[in-house]
Amino acid sequence: MYARRCRRVILPARRVEATARERRPTVVHQGPVERGQDGKPAGQTRSGTQRSARLPRDERRVQLLAAAQEVFVANGYHGAAMDEIAETARVSKPVLYQHFPSKRELYLALLDSHLSALTDLMLGALNSTTDNDDRVQAVMRAYYHFIASDDQAHRLVFESDLVNDPDVSARLETFNKTFADAIAKVIAEDTKLPLLEAQLLGRGLSGMAQVSARYWLETDGDLDLDVASDLIYRLAWRGISRFPKES
Repeated sequence: MYARRCRRVILPARRVEATARERRPTVVHQGPVERGQDGKPAGQTRSGTQRSARLPRDERRVQLLAAAQEVFVANGYHGAAMDEIAETARVSKPVLYQHFPSKRELYLALLDSHLSALTDLMLGALNSTTDNDDRVQAVMRAYYHFIASDDQAHRLVFESDLVNDPDVSARLETFNKTFADAIAKVIAEDTKLPLLEAQLLGRGLSGMAQVSARYWLETDGDLDLDVASDLIYRLAWRGISRFPKES
């Protein structure tokens, strides 16, 4: 019996090799894992969710600007953090810094984009007709439609806690001057007022559009957009139309 218990079972050589291969753990060779500053893989957020896929540079920039705007509007410039912007965009901080080296540069890029779009919109409305009555109406409606379509952009531009910063205030002044001067040119040609007086009126009309539109935004839709813009247009036109016309 002892001999039967100790009897060795000899397997064929091929079967031994196959059995050894089955028991050997499978090793998958991977390259180095890119990790963010928080030590987590660069493809994951802190919560472990997957980050956004690799995008072309221009598309990534648009994505980062949209995320930054959301954070800036919600928290203000000083309360916004690059960590939160990266998290909102679902990218790692190194990716964010590759496109925008600082929070300040990110904010200024957003400001430039919105002011450029608003300038084009205002000048387009002003040049859309040669009838001055229709011009004033078109400008007011264009401005109201701008803030209605993207109130975050308007808040970021005109209600930021960074408006006293020299670079920000210079950009705002450039926009206001461009817009007001374009209006002043039309007024001067139509009324023969001196340019300086026409520029003052241009500033007044520009300010009327901005201040009234900002108040309209606070009504939260209780006042119809077209009704609001038409009221301001009528007020502005009745004032401007009183000035002497070109003979």
